Amino acid sequence: MTPARPAGALAVVVARDGRLPVGAVETVAEAGGRAVVVGSGAEAAARSLPGAVGVRWAETGPGLRPAALAEALAPVVAGAALVVLPASPDGRDLAPRLAAATGRPLVARVLEATTDVADDGSPLVRTRVGRVDDRLLLPVEVHGPAVVTLAVGGRAGTHVPPDATGTPVEELELDLPAGGGPGGPDPELVELLAPDLHTMDLSDATRVVAGGAGLVAGLDDTRATAAFGLLTRVAAALGGSAGATRVATDAGWTGYERQIGTTGVTVDPDLYIALGVSGAAQHTGGIGAPRHVVSVNTDPSCPMTAMADLGLVVDAGALLAELADRLGVGDGADTVPAGAPGRAAGGGG
Repeated sequence: MTPARPAGALAVVVARDGRLPVGAVETVAEAGGRAVVVGSGAEAAARSLPGAVGVRWAETGPGLRPAALAEALAPVVAGAALVVLPASPDGRDLAPRLAAATGRPLVARVLEATTDVADDGSPLVRTRVGRVDDRLLLPVEVHGPAVVTLAVGGRAGTHVPPDATGTPVEELELDLPAGGGPGGPDPELVELLAPDLHTMDLSDATRVVAGGAGLVAGLDDTRATAAFGLLTRVAAALGGSAGATRVATDAGWTGYERQIGTTGVTVDPDLYIALGVSGAAQHTGGIGAPRHVVSVNTDPSCPMTAMADLGLVVDAGALLAELADRLGVGDGADTVPAGAPGRAAGGGG
């Protein structure tokens, strides 16, 4: 008997403490709603997936053991011609191991992936890969089953409360081999440390405090850079991480790894606080679907305030300085108070 050929698509998502990574919803949508969720808090994460038509979950504990996990998942994904993972840190770590364990090619950071059938009846995977800041799209075809990572931001994610999805979920028995898998053994987990909020990957942050040009309107570059340093400390004191608009990173006031937008980092936090951010399409295209948005801006008609749950029409720099003092992270020399000489409160970008 001829063995059945792989068909269809399947998403593989790694959860952390019950939280889905950025791009998980897009990845499941690209796979047609079929998914396997692994990691810590996998059941809660699986039940929070909107748009899924069938989800299996396996609790694999804290930390990520990509080699062992790839070996255990290989038979689970064997029936899918296309295996899709989000291009999140864990997804990028697991994908090449899973490709090696299943003997499939890996196409990294695709913007689109579909399955078809070749003339000889074998699976055909068609993808489009973005290059040059996604301004150039290259078609890539794989004749046979493939593993791909999906770039985040290609689809608009929608948050659905866990008790409102109606997603059918099923537990998956998954035994991780002690010896690891393709590429050798996994590192031994000695201790799992919480990320440093001052430097953590923005895509993993549950709270993001972002600054735009309006935060530092009227300041010279030295004081603007100091203000964004203060923003980092205030964000950490609030249990979050600091972000910025492209205007701020291009000016050198903060690092490019802090840039949120279609040409920067895509985030999907529970809380997004925008200080002096006007809400240009390039920026809002990278903020995902925050559960709550707070906009602080002198322009009550700017796009960011229009899309916010709470809009504060005040000077963003003055509010930042006040927050810093109340949280005990200011030194009194980071920003210019509202109305001071040389400072013009602005909407920013």
